[in-house]
Amino acid sequence: MWGVCADVTGLYADPPRRSYELLGCAPAGPLLDAMWGAAGTGDGADRLGDIWLRPEADDRCPEGSERLDAWRLVDVRVTGSRRSPADADRWDITLDGVEDFYGEPDDPYLEAGVSLHDERTWLGHCRDLSIILPPDDEPSGPPFQLLGCAPSEALSAALATGTRRSLRLDEAELQILDRTGVRLADRLVSAPEISGWRPSPLGDGLLDIDLTDGPYPQIPVWARPVWNRWLTGPPTEPNLWAAYPAREREQWFDIVRERGCRRFLHTPDRPAGRVYDLDGRHITDDTGLYCALGEAINGPGGYFGGCLNALSDCLNGRFGATAPFTLRWHHPDVARRNVGRCLAPDGAVYSLFDEVIGFLEEKRVEVVLVEQGGLLEAKR
Repeated sequence: MWGVCADVTGLYADPPRRSYELLGCAPAGPLLDAMWGAAGTGDGADRLGDIWLRPEADDRCPEGSERLDAWRLVDVRVTGSRRSPADADRWDITLDGVEDFYGEPDDPYLEAGVSLHDERTWLGHCRDLSIILPPDDEPSGPPFQLLGCAPSEALSAALATGTRRSLRLDEAELQILDRTGVRLADRLVSAPEISGWRPSPLGDGLLDIDLTDGPYPQIPVWARPVWNRWLTGPPTEPNLWAAYPAREREQWFDIVRERGCRRFLHTPDRPAGRVYDLDGRHITDDTGLYCALGEAINGPGGYFGGCLNALSDCLNGRFGATAPFTLRWHHPDVARRNVGRCLAPDGAVYSLFDEVIGFLEEKRVEVVLVEQGGLLEAKR
């Protein structure tokens, strides 16, 4: 361990945004609304959320080619539009967003155009796609500093030596603790070097230390309220995630998942045959479904999977519950309405609601749907 610090700078920074131009686009649904919103008040009506871009196949690039793999843009907003000079019935639309973890494919096939969807609704089709490169002088993020750091003996020795080699920390890990001292999350700090240090105003013997490289991934600035809530300690009441919009809700679940996966070796499973109650009132998206399921099994802030593969891992043990058990799903109509018809990245239609229920039942979980009025309906 290099040391313990009271705070850091450079942990929060909005990720770089990448700009695209949709050429010859026939927008539909939310994309059309966002296009008009961008031309209007600019009060947030231009935001699309997360979208998928799926290249279309033709005779030169048939279905099954890796060049047709869809990719995702996160937190997308429309920034401008104009009538297409090639077709007055279509639009050239500029938008920007954050690439997800996997990024854009190396060589997407664009000759037959690109279709877009938001996992619920088709957003339209464009005949071509242009990537707008960022300027070379794009500003860098905030510096990474350890504030009020109590250095370990190893770090104190490195600072006393003061050579470049001694100040190179190799790969380091930033462990984020909540105010109760419990480890909340980790961030990788790859090959940082100490570029400066000085006494800290936060206390005698403490240092403020400057590093050349910051943590990865950084936390978006807009997610700070979510993290501030968790930094006070784990939630003690359910459904606190429900008040957040979609992107903040995903940040909440990222914390839930990381915390849950770290604790799994230390979480004793309850005996089989238990009955768990799932509060389905706030399941308006897939993230909400897994937040609600995790809290049904493991209480406020609990984790019990974030996709079918992860759900399978949880059902294999060490995540709090032992199958067979019964899951009473209250207000299933909310999930049926919101995640009963979804679009996969490639555009295939499926029902997340039915998939999750079917998967649970295959794993010896009896799912009982508690409809409005208290009527019970066994799924199978």
